[in-house]
Amino acid sequence: MSQTSKEIPYKIYLEESELPKQWYNLRADMKKKPAPLLNPGTGAPMTLDELSVVFCRELAKQELDNDTKFFDIPQEIFDFYKMYRPAPLVRAYFLERALGTPAKIYYKFEGNNTSGSHKLNSAIAQAYYAKQQGLKGVTTETGAGQWGTALSMACAFLDMDCQVYMVKVSYEQKPFRREVMRTYGAKVTPSPSNTTNVGRKILEEFPGTGGSLGCAISEAVEAAVSQEGYRYVLGSVLNQVLLHQSVIGLEAKAAMDKYGVKPDIIIGCAGGGSNLGGLIAPFMGEKLRGEADYRIIAVEPASCPSFTRGTYAYDFCDTGAVCPLAKMYTLGSTFMPSPNHAGGLRYHGMSSTLSELYDQGLMEATSVEQTSVFEAAEQFARVEGILPAPESSHAIRVAIDEALKCKETGEEKTILFGLTGTGYFDMVAYEKYNNGEMSDYIPTDEDIAKSLAKLPKVPGEN
Repeated sequence: MSQTSKEIPYKIYLEESELPKQWYNLRADMKKKPAPLLNPGTGAPMTLDELSVVFCRELAKQELDNDTKFFDIPQEIFDFYKMYRPAPLVRAYFLERALGTPAKIYYKFEGNNTSGSHKLNSAIAQAYYAKQQGLKGVTTETGAGQWGTALSMACAFLDMDCQVYMVKVSYEQKPFRREVMRTYGAKVTPSPSNTTNVGRKILEEFPGTGGSLGCAISEAVEAAVSQEGYRYVLGSVLNQVLLHQSVIGLEAKAAMDKYGVKPDIIIGCAGGGSNLGGLIAPFMGEKLRGEADYRIIAVEPASCPSFTRGTYAYDFCDTGAVCPLAKMYTLGSTFMPSPNHAGGLRYHGMSSTLSELYDQGLMEATSVEQTSVFEAAEQFARVEGILPAPESSHAIRVAIDEALKCKETGEEKTILFGLTGTGYFDMVAYEKYNNGEMSDYIPTDEDIAKSLAKLPKVPGEN
């Protein structure tokens, strides 16, 4: 039943009984599936046994499953979710008024938990499956620190050991995020480090580097496979992560359906794809099935533009070239984002699932410069009362731009964007912006070409 905007509350919460009991696997509705992960040694698709050396076996099964549409959420995970879910869907009345736009703007706010972001949705799932397998602990990487914070919380809840390799520039810029991880019992190491073979190799090739997610992944994988009773877990990019994050979109759609609201435009920030993939999942499912149509926009930083300036090809998921090959939009696994980049979203590639959807023209992508991102962040904070994470603010930037286009044309479009988390641990970046010290680094074509020249050769593909 359609309702007027005046009947829609500022915040829409689902009842506990309305929370999704299953994760939705978007790949099940894709006619053309994402390309398989490849064994870098043989060039053949990775098998369950091969993936289970690195990942928990149940997570490896989820990673490879292109056909099961729904996965039941285990009761223990569901009970954990209830500590901070449902997350609110918010009608941005104050932002609409400030912009003077006829557009209706909604955002799904995922920052109402101590980790400060959506990452907890997958962290608790991955820690749970590790616990069920009888493991001692897990290793991982983190960029801006949101994933590491979430995983440390989940591991503490389940009494699991947690080892985090944090991108060095973030380790130095965001000490309080690091300390939250340590408070929850995690061991945090700046990456690249001298504690792993691959870390030492990267430091030798790139002395003084601030690191990248690709570097940290390499170290975390080496740490996992070299310790008995440990497995590696990842906070973005992988199919299993997008599966767990589907709770974001399922809740958002249920809340909108409750009030008869259908978004015209759906916007999400894009680094590896966890937030974007989770937000758009049920909407993209409808689009794939021919039931509805939506304009979907991925927003990435101009300093790390995988979609907009990358190449769709098989590439290593990590800088040290120890992980499987994934077909994705990539800047090359040796690409090093500028340390001047203040937000997260530092990964060189994009989720294989989202890459395939983008390649089919089912979604759009745009890149934005960080000074304009922080301008939008402060504008949003002043009128909506939430200090947004820099990652989230990429989506805010484009949501504001689309709303202003509606102001010019007079169109009353409905916009939904993902507010992935809060920015309270990102105040060094806000300080740089407020002091006029923030720059807009954009990699040159030569920078990207140099990295892409090192793509692995895959017969019949690259």
